[in-house]
This record gives sequence, C-alpha cells and structure tokens, in this order.
Amino acid sequence: MRWGLLGGTFDPIHFGHLRGAEEMQEIFNLNRIIFVPSSRPPHKLEADITAFNHREQMIRLAIEDNVNFSFSEVENLRAGKSYSVETVEYILDKYMEDLELYFIVGQDAFQAVTTWKNWEKLLLLCNFAVMTRPGYDDMRLNEILPKEFAAQFNYDKEIDGFKGPTGHAIYFRHTSFLDISSSRMRDMVKAGKSIRYLTPSKVRQYIAKNSLYKTS
Repeated sequence: MRWGLLGGTFDPIHFGHLRGAEEMQEIFNLNRIIFVPSSRPPHKLEADITAFNHREQMIRLAIEDNVNFSFSEVENLRAGKSYSVETVEYILDKYMEDLELYFIVGQDAFQAVTTWKNWEKLLLLCNFAVMTRPGYDDMRLNEILPKEFAAQFNYDKEIDGFKGPTGHAIYFRHTSFLDISSSRMRDMVKAGKSIRYLTPSKVRQYIAKNSLYKTS
C-alpha cells in the first residue's frame, strides 16, 4: 500500500487542499490520501480554532465523492497537543508491514519543519512529499535543514528526490498553485462576502447552516 497523509487545521477545507491532494495522489501513484485534521495544533491557540466536529464534517463533505480520499480522527482521539511525529508513528505501527507512507506538506510548512516536535525523527520515519510553488525550481535541503542533518540526504536522479539513511526520501513537486487561504476565507465570511468557487458547495452550505466564522 502507498498512502499519503495530509495534515492541517482545514479551517475550512478548500480547493487548494483538494487539488493538491489530487495531484500528489497521481504523482506518487498513491492508493489513498488520508486527511488528518489537527485537533490541538501546538502552534495555534485552541480558542482560535473551530471545533473539531465542524472541521471533520466539512472535510467529509468535501471528499465524499473521491474514492481515493479518506478521513482520520486519530489526532482528536489522542490527548494533548497534536504532533505529526506521533500521528506518523501510530499509522506506521498499525500498518508498517505493507505500507509505504508519504507525508504531504506545503512548501511554507516544510520550511518551518525544524520548529516541529522531534522533526529529525519525523523526517527519517517516512517519505516527505513537498508541494512547491511556482518559481521554486532549485530547492536545497541545506537551506531549509541544518547542514549536518541535510548531509544525510543525497539527491537521487532516478527518483528525483533526496534519499535519506533510512531509505525514505524527501521529494519536491510542483502542483497547481491555487492562492486560497483558510484564514482569508474566514475573514470573508465574517465580512459577509462570498466564498463561492473557493470551496465545494456542500462545505459552503455547511458553513452557512452552522453560522461558522460569524462574529459572535
């Protein structure tokens, strides 16, 4: 099995998330993309995040017509802050015998990866698939990671990726850049502006029905 793991707050999920996931699924010939919403992100205040059940329902509505997409509530079931390294360890422990895992992340998030909990361990646990933006044709690991750590990864022309000491690789791949921001969408809803064509209609309807992102 070849699975992709796509994490985030998804507050709300939008077409940028969905299109990126679709393209990475095709690029790496993945059997499944698992959307894993963060329950208690360590970099954000819990009061600033929409309740998990609402974000879960929006994701489920957004992916329900794609047989290659699925949802996991693993980070909501675990107590404490939501750390990617713990999520990856959990999935690998459960499916390791026949699973090749790709942790999918946006370029901006990857460039801050050294602020994550146990980031060195995480980068050696599975493959990393980084979605890059236009204009970034020459991504260099030693400009993102400490040079001593980056030196463990060697560029492999055959896979067009940086292979590490555990056999996993870090890949940089261009995907369609949709300049959509969840935070901007929340501001638009709060201001009474339309978010049509930024997210699936069922997600828009859910937001309206539950009065999400309105000023209290």
